[in-house]
Amino acid sequence: MLGDEALALGAIHAGLSGAYAYPGTPSTEILEYVQKNALARERGIHSHWSSNEKTAMEEALGMSFCGKRSMVSMKHVGMNVAADPFVNSAMTGANGGMMVIAADDPSMHSSQNEQDSRFYADFAMMPALEPSSQQEAYDMAAYAFNISEQFGIPVLMRLVTRLSHSRAVVETDTEAVAENELHYPANPKQWVLMPAMSKVRNRQLIADNCKFVESSDKSPFNSYAEAHDHRLGIVANGIAYNYLMEVFGGKCPFPVVKIGQYPLPQNMLRRLYDSCDALLVVEEGQPFIEKQLLGLNDSGKKIYGKLSGIVVRDGELSPDSVAEAIARLLPKAEGLMCNEVPEKAENIAPRPPMLCQGCGHRDVYAALNEALASYENPKVFGDIGCYTLGFLKPFNAIDTCVDMGASITMAKGAADAGQHPAVAIIGDSTFTHSGMTGLLDAINENSPILVIISDNLTTGMTGGQDSQGTGKIEEICLGLGAAPEHVRTIDSLPKNHDKMVQLFKEEIDYQGLSVVVSRRECLQTARRHASKK
Repeated sequence: MLGDEALALGAIHAGLSGAYAYPGTPSTEILEYVQKNALARERGIHSHWSSNEKTAMEEALGMSFCGKRSMVSMKHVGMNVAADPFVNSAMTGANGGMMVIAADDPSMHSSQNEQDSRFYADFAMMPALEPSSQQEAYDMAAYAFNISEQFGIPVLMRLVTRLSHSRAVVETDTEAVAENELHYPANPKQWVLMPAMSKVRNRQLIADNCKFVESSDKSPFNSYAEAHDHRLGIVANGIAYNYLMEVFGGKCPFPVVKIGQYPLPQNMLRRLYDSCDALLVVEEGQPFIEKQLLGLNDSGKKIYGKLSGIVVRDGELSPDSVAEAIARLLPKAEGLMCNEVPEKAENIAPRPPMLCQGCGHRDVYAALNEALASYENPKVFGDIGCYTLGFLKPFNAIDTCVDMGASITMAKGAADAGQHPAVAIIGDSTFTHSGMTGLLDAINENSPILVIISDNLTTGMTGGQDSQGTGKIEEICLGLGAAPEHVRTIDSLPKNHDKMVQLFKEEIDYQGLSVVVSRRECLQTARRHASKK
């Protein structure tokens, strides 16, 4: 199973009642697995692609309030969208077990940054788990629900791309746990986050963190492995532990603390620190553990890792990079399989991603570029989706791409500064995710911007999941208050090229808010629909 699939199956077998998500690499396969799993269908487990990560988080929290086990999954930047309910869920607590899954993307295979979701758990004072293998991903699901109900708080589950999207054999239970019966919180007042109740809950959360640390020290997913060479002690988290074991063929000559549950197991780490001459922290992601160790044990012994430059700080780790870090400290370490990194081939042509041949976004960009050619210094504000590839050759069509929904709000801000033309281009799924509120701002001030909603009737970038706005885009715009005469629709077909150019020019010249919905079904989903028929 993929790591994503193993975690999803573990949740189903552990009595899951509801799964919510917004698609995003590398987390997408979690909800997809729930939706296609036979047991989940038989039980009627609720599974839903939500409008965005915030709504998904709140829906899962509502199910937890009613005593049922729920999970919400997203990629790491989705945690930014869900941050408000996520952080506050530590204050409300959980009734039914609740698992919040964040799939991080080191090396930014399909992301804007390399942020590390462990910081969110630390910030919210919430327990967190991190599997090192597909088997642990499966096993951790039931464990997460159990400690969530034990401590009355959601639990963050952190995955990374290499674990989410690699496969391994997973041993599963033969029987699934029954779902929880409907039941309500023993203290419903703590779910009303008014200051009087929140102050009480905050003191309790601080006190509970001592229990979370104690639980980490006893966790089956944290371990201390003794060894004979105490010149170096190694701390490794999640998949980085696998890389470490591969470097030494499964038998590390140095003592190792494996981290799979947070907060950090302080007793294990102090034991390692006291018994070794120096420590090396090998962690996938940002120097989260290393920073805490430097603060906890700043008494002279060297602690090496990403901050010291011994371990590479950007991108994913690998067995080679871990071996190189150890070899820098102890060049002749016993059993070190330090393979030479092959030289990079120079005769391989780069193959950047590109829009599919025949994609409707291509026709939109071709028409938009022609329409803008007659204006001085036009600016096009892009968004997150397949159409972001319009930045690349041959279109070179967008000037910015920051986060979900930023196209409309940035275009409005640019227009406020006097920029003209200011054009926003956004997809249908991204529009319902985060674009509607920005459009409302622009409508309320009748900002002189053109908003192009390139509607391909699906969430195309992540594999063709349902889009929440399908068939409703124009109605949403009109409902928000856009002028009916400036909400216009066109099929983004090659035969309509000249009409699109003219339409774009007309709306750019209008000194107010206008929306053009360019519609053409994604080729990939169209083919799937045709094959089903």
